[in-house]
Amino acid sequence: MLRTTILISSFLLLISCQNKPSKNALPYYNNANFDSQFLNTLEAQKFIDHTIADFSMTDQHNKTISQKDIEGKIHIANFFFTSCGSICPKMTNNLIAFQDEFKNEKDIVLLSYSVTPWQDSVPVLKKFAEKYKITASNWHLLTGSKKEIYQLARQSYFAEENIGFAKDTSEFMHTEHLLLVDKNKKIRGIYNATLELEIQQLMKDVHTLKNEK
Repeated sequence: MLRTTILISSFLLLISCQNKPSKNALPYYNNANFDSQFLNTLEAQKFIDHTIADFSMTDQHNKTISQKDIEGKIHIANFFFTSCGSICPKMTNNLIAFQDEFKNEKDIVLLSYSVTPWQDSVPVLKKFAEKYKITASNWHLLTGSKKEIYQLARQSYFAEENIGFAKDTSEFMHTEHLLLVDKNKKIRGIYNATLELEIQQLMKDVHTLKNEK
């Protein structure tokens, strides 16, 4: 009886240890306050209910990109516009390092949503891509419905500081935030895309997610 009890206790301890998040694990973010939660996979399935909503956009190659293209993949999202002369050029240049690191990774996708889709048509996006030498097949510059893009940015990606769901699509959105999303469409990181060190950290975190079980 004692031996059986010891075996059961050892088994439960082993399972408990296996389910603990590793010391290098990335947090989960479930709300716009970005309160970090360090959970194992089973706990995340139970307690983290926020995921990126379905969408449908068009990229610089006139290809439709939707949630099906990020299903089961890690993806990174940022928000820009081609006529931006302030933070967008710096963000884009910094992301070239990310492109070079992951351009051959089929399970990693970079989505750059235009916040002026009424101006950023497919030809405009293509010209922008050529200007900044965006060549990776897994980097999509996206245009589409303004309402859909702004709703995704504010309610799915929590892309703005102090966003609040009261903002509507009449309020212009401009942010340097870059979001890291895991294979289950849960937010795992937020970064300042204008800072090279933040991009370096993002790349490390993507490698961590790749190895997450």
